[in-house]
Amino acid sequence: MLEYILRLALLLPLVGGMAWGSLWLWKRVQMGMPIAGGGARQARPVEMVGVLPLGPGSKLAVVEFAGQQILLSVSRNGVTRLADNSQGDFHVD
Repeated sequence: MLEYILRLALLLPLVGGMAWGSLWLWKRVQMGMPIAGGGARQARPVEMVGVLPLGPGSKLAVVEFAGQQILLSVSRNGVTRLADNSQGDFHVD
């Protein structure tokens, strides 16, 4: 019985740590971050500036692409470009 409790006390934290580590690693891979701790982020061609939820399944998003900010409507039916700031301030197409 003592051997069982000792094994449990040793293996339970080990299995829990492995589960936590694999979830942490999966999150890093999903976010596209480098696994090595270099600290320098790669420049992405598209950056999400902000998101405003409007209701279930719909939101407004501002995306920066090629030095230009674009306002998008995102819904279950798709993505629609609403405006951009190519003239200094957002204007509707």
